[in-house]
Amino acid sequence: MSQRIKQFIFACLLAMSVFSVAANAEGIKIKSVELERVDNDWLLNATFQIELAPGLEDAVQKGVVLYFQTEFDLTRSRWYWFDEKPALAQRQIRLSYQPLTQQYRIASEGFTFSAKTIFEALQAVGSIGGWRVIDNSQIDPSKSYTAALRMTLDISKLPKPFQINALNNRDWNVSSDWLRFPFLPNGPNVIKR
Repeated sequence: MSQRIKQFIFACLLAMSVFSVAANAEGIKIKSVELERVDNDWLLNATFQIELAPGLEDAVQKGVVLYFQTEFDLTRSRWYWFDEKPALAQRQIRLSYQPLTQQYRIASEGFTFSAKTIFEALQAVGSIGGWRVIDNSQIDPSKSYTAALRMTLDISKLPKPFQINALNNRDWNVSSDWLRFPFLPNGPNVIKR
């Protein structure tokens, strides 16, 4: 192989690695999860790291409202039938920009918060505390379960032209992977990454 071909291949591999690092920098990552029992309820505390592509940040600043959906489910495997799903919870968080006040607004279940920067706004979107996901009467303390958690950008809530763009553009498909972890009703339930 000639020296020029080797240099070209090396340059392509280097560009691909830089592109993959840049592509992996955007998205949603789960940083920590904790399930704590308070009276007869199990409350979820979680931290997500959210990084948006520049096109999405620009769209928010131009008035596009983003909806982030967090999903939690609890399952118990059964060898004789389908898995039992004693708990399923969904929560939606709305992120918008107010040009008059030059602030980002985060709204979820009656709670509103304002932030000056997109970084602060995404931190607020990615912080979940005290979310009731399981009623203790739904589970059997002597059995083990599998809990699952993820957060996604809800593309179906975008205006129609942006929904079409989201189908063709990976930057608009922002989602974390499902984090599955064992849930023990009588044990510690903390995951840190």
